[in-house]
Amino acid sequence: MQRYNRTRCASSVRYRPASWATILCSTSLPCANPLRPYLEKIGEIFVAFLEQDSGNLCYGLRLRGERWFVKLGANPDSFEQVLPLARSVSHPALPALRHQFASSDGPVLVYPFVSGEVLNSPKFPGEAGRRRAGSAHARFRALAAIEIAAALDVIYDLHLAVAACGIVAVDFYDGSVLYDFERRQTHVIDLDAYRPGPFTLTSDRLPGSTRFMAPEELQCGARIDQVTNVYTLGRTALVLLGNGSRERSAWRGNEAAHAVALRATEPERERRYASVSGFVAAWRAAMHAVDSSEAVD
Repeated sequence: MQRYNRTRCASSVRYRPASWATILCSTSLPCANPLRPYLEKIGEIFVAFLEQDSGNLCYGLRLRGERWFVKLGANPDSFEQVLPLARSVSHPALPALRHQFASSDGPVLVYPFVSGEVLNSPKFPGEAGRRRAGSAHARFRALAAIEIAAALDVIYDLHLAVAACGIVAVDFYDGSVLYDFERRQTHVIDLDAYRPGPFTLTSDRLPGSTRFMAPEELQCGARIDQVTNVYTLGRTALVLLGNGSRERSAWRGNEAAHAVALRATEPERERRYASVSGFVAAWRAAMHAVDSSEAVD
């Protein structure tokens, strides 16, 4: 199982803007240029992602023998939103922010390019799209359950690091999961809405997919914290290792893991696990029971 157990806060390790600034700004400041022509001038765009749920326009850029993921933020506050996470959380499953700059089109964020497919793609919209045989979501759920469980463990390990650094997950869903089917590797991307917490919701709702959102994320004045994130992580298991329902018949894991997911997704906050670490510990203990009793199919 791909497990990292790296739950440290390490800004000096992750956020290193100077490395890209030297390459990108050696001749002229990019802020005076539209993004795509500028990228085509300094390197080769080998792929473009122009139909994202977020509205971001993204490019794969080959530059001096390296591949980069360049994201044009749809939100003018993209710089400020990503910095708390980028400066705090270090984890191999989270591509590191390497540089940010302003173009005439808007704010731009630069990450190492990571191969894989997102599990909720605009090319396969809605429930019907996710069920289509060619979609990454359907192909992922067709994997052996033990491989899905390994990917879940990576996601949970990352969120241990997020919680340990005082960051609250917002707008996590299957579209945040990038899976490399060839290498069987999991990364988590587009966490722009993650922020320091806990905090009080001051609007009618948070951004996100209701398939993954806790009830309090839709209630103005609610407290948003690790208990909220426990719900989202439990829903992630029910969606990826089940069919999104709470029914035991749809669950591909063992009974113990199903019980953990059900407790994590209780509508009443006080009935859930009190922290992300508590949830992950219970989940891993339940999955460990597979080795000696029930097998995961």
